[in-house]
Amino acid sequence: MKNPLLRPWLTEKSTGLTEQKGQYVFVVKPEADKIDIKMAIEEKFGVDVKSVRTVYCLGKSRRQNTRKGLITGKKSDWKKAIVTLADGQAIDYYSGSSQKSEG
Repeated sequence: MKNPLLRPWLTEKSTGLTEQKGQYVFVVKPEADKIDIKMAIEEKFGVDVKSVRTVYCLGKSRRQNTRKGLITGKKSDWKKAIVTLADGQAIDYYSGSSQKSEG
């Protein structure tokens, strides 16, 4: 697979995981597997990945009332990956590179 990473998933919960446990959350392509995700993150950010967990999220169904009646639809299904890095390593989302923190 060429590049399974789509974008980082930045929420309050994912930011808390980053600050407390050194875990980062990414939205990935649904057909990506853990090995592809690990290799892509190590190549793009230059860090050592300790583990990868994936979650397949089902899209919600939506309804909308219009003049012509009820329109039903569904949001797309998507997949996210929770990546744990080795101790002392971090990812800077905005520059696309990593930094090693000393502490």
